Amino acid sequence: MPTHALQAEDLRKSYPTGRGKEPVRALDGLSFAVERGTVYGLLGPNGAGKSTTVKILSTLSRADSGTATVAGIDVTRRPDAVRRSIGLVSQRPSSDPMATGRENLVLAARIQGLSRADATSRSGWLLDRFGLTDAADRLVRTWSGGMARKLDVAIGLVHRPAVLFLDEPTTGLDPEARAEMWSEISRMAGDDAMTVLLTTHYLDEADKLAHRLAIVDHGKVAVEGTPDRLKSELRGDVVQVELETADEAARAGKEIDRIEGLSDVVSDGNTVRASADSGARVVPHVFAALDAVGIEVVSATVARPSLDDVYLRHAGRAFEAAGAVA
Repeated sequence: MPTHALQAEDLRKSYPTGRGKEPVRALDGLSFAVERGTVYGLLGPNGAGKSTTVKILSTLSRADSGTATVAGIDVTRRPDAVRRSIGLVSQRPSSDPMATGRENLVLAARIQGLSRADATSRSGWLLDRFGLTDAADRLVRTWSGGMARKLDVAIGLVHRPAVLFLDEPTTGLDPEARAEMWSEISRMAGDDAMTVLLTTHYLDEADKLAHRLAIVDHGKVAVEGTPDRLKSELRGDVVQVELETADEAARAGKEIDRIEGLSDVVSDGNTVRASADSGARVVPHVFAALDAVGIEVVSATVARPSLDDVYLRHAGRAFEAAGAVA
């Protein structure tokens, strides 16, 4: 049995953009490995290369170079075997809105090779598990967005895959539907011992669900580890100061950098962030230093390090500024 459920080594992929133009490099040497039975998060802003990675691992695209295996199977040499081992929930809906939920699931099961009896039984079980039984015989176009997204996940699970790819599974869902999806993803990894590769641009989602995660930036892994370890490596507190303009933030950053007890000072847009052993002690010094040079502070906060701070440390800019918010 393979040591890793998923493994990518030095994946590179570019897309042509037109005659005379430089191709867009989606992946630039991306590498990571995923243990069996875990939720592994690929966290990064839109355009970081997450979906391209999923397409390569699920055999929907080929890398220009590098290697990848899924359940110990080489994705280039044996794509058919990979497809039988995986479930894929892409960003776009996979169900037919003009069919019922039950019809969608039975059809997906039959396509995956289940007998009619097994397809019917498996579909009923999944509808019950996802709380969709009451709506099972209604057309999917009458369902809520959260219900339809649950059906997409159920379709991905219909043939009991060893590895499930969830590509931005909660985009567009309301908070209640997101929470329900989070609960189901945790249950799949815990109760079912399934390996889940989750791509997301939601910091809280990666923090909540991923046993381990890789922060992806410009087509490569910037840093990898458990969410807690990545945050704990940024010792102390994070002090964030908001200014009126980016120009004032740049000026403020130079002043704050001179204050004893602060380090890793970074100006980003109209905010300045810095690390401190004791944020509460240094904040008064920040106000005094900026007031002395005529810089007005809009707000100042002290918090424990977050994944946004991890991203800032390793990518050199805040997550939202990198394009995380579509």
